[in-house]
Amino acid sequence: MFCRDGIHATGIDRILAVAGVSKMTLYARFGSKEALVREVLQQEGVAWRESFFASVEAASPDPRERLRAIVPTLATWFRGERFYGCAFMNAVAEHTKGEGFLRDLAAEHHRAILGFLGQQALSAGSREPSLLARQLLLMMDGMIVAYMVSGDDAVLMIAARNLDAVLEKELGKPSR
Repeated sequence: MFCRDGIHATGIDRILAVAGVSKMTLYARFGSKEALVREVLQQEGVAWRESFFASVEAASPDPRERLRAIVPTLATWFRGERFYGCAFMNAVAEHTKGEGFLRDLAAEHHRAILGFLGQQALSAGSREPSLLARQLLLMMDGMIVAYMVSGDDAVLMIAARNLDAVLEKELGKPSR
């Protein structure tokens, strides 16, 4: 509900009704709505990263092709029933920018993705794998926002072209 409807729009009473638990149980387990939000975002991040990483890695034994799988992997997520944009971007966007715990969670999520992308870039022969990882993450973030706002598949086509251009510049022409 936090991811689909927003954190502010999802009140405790609604959570209790859907979960079928008492207020006392919820507060005994989590202590506050903030702690519940933190737990939900952490679990959402772990599940998303596991799915994304597994899909990219399963795409090909070739490291460059794994990097190229970023766009189709995101496309599958975008077209699925649980695409509401990035839970972390949404959470930071809907709160005051002083909400440190949300920024911290979002930064932790980004660091994990950067680590994965950096490993993939290194395997693909990148001379600057951490820089390439940052370029790829920036492109992914842009894709997520653009697709969430527009729902337009042209975002995917443009992203695939941009990805190919970045990979060619960093890794050279593919050997096909």
